[in-house]
Amino acid sequence: MLSSLFTEGSGDIHIQQLLICISSAIILGLLVAVIHMYRNVYTKNFVITLAVLPVLVQSVIMLVNGNLGTGMAVLGAFSLIRFRSVAGGAREITSIFWSMGIGLATGMGYVSYIAVFSIVVAVFLLLIYRTNFGNQKTAERELKITIPEDLDYPDLFTDIFDEFAYTNRLESVRTTTMGSLYELRYVLLLKDQQQEKTLIDAIRVRNGNLPIVLGKVATNRDEL
Repeated sequence: MLSSLFTEGSGDIHIQQLLICISSAIILGLLVAVIHMYRNVYTKNFVITLAVLPVLVQSVIMLVNGNLGTGMAVLGAFSLIRFRSVAGGAREITSIFWSMGIGLATGMGYVSYIAVFSIVVAVFLLLIYRTNFGNQKTAERELKITIPEDLDYPDLFTDIFDEFAYTNRLESVRTTTMGSLYELRYVLLLKDQQQEKTLIDAIRVRNGNLPIVLGKVATNRDEL
């Protein structure tokens, strides 16, 4: 059932076999594109590429069938395309490899195998995307707190941080408003992102309701 459509050792491909492989590559390529679009930010050009890629890979594999040297040259060409392209996210890379796998399998005639494989992968991905699997509760956040100059800041918020964060470290201290206020910058590893408002409310009581900024940690710390 999961064997190749092509006769082993024969370089001839009948028109019926070719049409079956091409149709399978197009249908499965569309399946990859649809799954990629599910609950994801994407561009039209990228999903079109996902749909067309299996047919393109399939045509190349059929042309080099049985020729090891040409096959190695094709792999080299794929490597050049990979390294010249802009790096994408994990989901984009997964979809690209899936599309290429479909092209490789249909190009070798393993239509039944790749059809079963793609259906299993599609169902698995849909189930994963619809559940909370992989959702991260912890988060690294940058916290900026403004306090009056008369407050002793070293251990001022330690008890609050211990309640809401796994770790905390004071990154910098600077004066503002002609030296009448201090701005403290911390980096926290929060225990639960859903508790951010509660954390801010607790700090507001301690710093006299002065400005508080909680956000993502800057990539380039030198710019701060």
